[in-house]
Amino acid sequence: MLARVLSAALIGIEARPVEVQIDIAGGLPGTRTIGLPDSAIREASERVRAAIRHSGFEHPARRITVNLAPADLPKSGSAYDLPLAIGLLAAFAAEGDQAGPLHPRTTGYLWSAELSLDGRLRPVRGLLPVALLASRLGLRGVVTAADVAPEAALVAGIEARAAATLRDAWAFARGDGDLPLALPPEPAPADAAAASAGLDLEDVRGQVVGRRAVEIAAAGSHNLLFIGPPGAGKTMLARRLPGLLPPLTPSEALEVTCLYSVAGLLPAGAGLIRTAPLRAPHHTASEASMTGGGTPVRPGEISLAHAGVLFLDEMPEFSRRTLESLRQPLEEGRLVVARAHAAIEFPARSLLIAALNPCPCGHLGDERRPCLCSPASVTRYRSRISGPLLDRMDLHVWLPPLSAAEMQEPAAGEPSAPVRARVAQARERQRRRGTGLNALLSPRALRAHAAPDAAGGRLLARAMESLGLSARAWTRVLRVARTIADLEGALKVAAPHVAEALQYRILDRRSVDTGGRGF
Repeated sequence: MLARVLSAALIGIEARPVEVQIDIAGGLPGTRTIGLPDSAIREASERVRAAIRHSGFEHPARRITVNLAPADLPKSGSAYDLPLAIGLLAAFAAEGDQAGPLHPRTTGYLWSAELSLDGRLRPVRGLLPVALLASRLGLRGVVTAADVAPEAALVAGIEARAAATLRDAWAFARGDGDLPLALPPEPAPADAAAASAGLDLEDVRGQVVGRRAVEIAAAGSHNLLFIGPPGAGKTMLARRLPGLLPPLTPSEALEVTCLYSVAGLLPAGAGLIRTAPLRAPHHTASEASMTGGGTPVRPGEISLAHAGVLFLDEMPEFSRRTLESLRQPLEEGRLVVARAHAAIEFPARSLLIAALNPCPCGHLGDERRPCLCSPASVTRYRSRISGPLLDRMDLHVWLPPLSAAEMQEPAAGEPSAPVRARVAQARERQRRRGTGLNALLSPRALRAHAAPDAAGGRLLARAMESLGLSARAWTRVLRVARTIADLEGALKVAAPHVAEALQYRILDRRSVDTGGRGF
């Protein structure tokens, strides 16, 4: 006898339909699974056998063939346990071993859950993309474990049926019982101030240039590099930048939530992620953990920071291979993980903030503590970051050490709220132009909206000659200047905007004054 149950396979953050086909025939007892299954799926027959038995049903000794169609699509994970068990019970029922066949209504659902040996349903990752697939296919909904059913309920118009046990799911499948409808979780607060967990710019003493650079980076989504000795405030400023970003748009929120769902990082009962994420991997992170990989392929840190911030503290301590893997996604806003069986694309449009010390000991440029590093060791330290990667940083900012007077200032700096308001206004001006964020301006949009006035053009030309700016650096200076103009509400990029943008390119200078020693 033959039974069919619908399920789904995750390819990146996209779900594709899979039909679980079960054939029962005479012959030697055993189960064979075909259709490019991984080891977790091949082991499913033992979990399903025990779950059926502990749920009070028989598992007759038959020759069972399980086909996961389409056969050329790789399948992975334990989400096929439930559709496999339901299909087996339906096939047994057709032979008269169980009570009742599949109810016609269940063909309108995708089934996705892991089974415990005692028949309880366990949650699986990636339910949100599965629910989106059900919506695209015009199906009624998804049947899954109660713990993750609210995640599927985030998709409007989809029934998220929550089953506690295999017995409950089978009663629903044959029409003898009903399953509760899960409700979507309460929306998470979209307030950026709440998302920043109490981190406010007013906590940062001094560092006027650094605070201004953070504001510009947030307004135009520009990559930012902080250079300075330990304790200058690099990490403090970087961790407060997400609190300056506006709430995610509905499409961004759906993409980011799908990424976290597929990665298994979406907490139970969480709603759509509506605030910009912050990812701060340790410097021992591997290339695969940064860009994505594994079996099955999961998104890496740069994708988990999509529409948010990726913070690399102590940047030179990351392996060169890991850093170089970021070059292409930083430029294109997406990342393709190529494997023998498929090329999987993840979104990766994140704002990169990096922090580094000026030398191995960290005190180059610190007038209070002498630097003990030799010129050769400083050169080796800096050479861990390639020129092409540094060229992709829109702003390079030197943060000097704070003095005792700055630390004892009675007045706090400007809080995040007014800065966040200016950032929101600048982004609204970019949205009205219809060209996207300034960090992503195309050459045509750059000519149309960021061409400087005559004085600004002459200043930029002189800077290109004297600093030896590359074509990419030229483009990034204009993009930053356009953002500075947007923060001021100016329609035209003028010479002061270009001058300030050039101020944030310290690594393009042949010698930077850091307390008597060039950087």
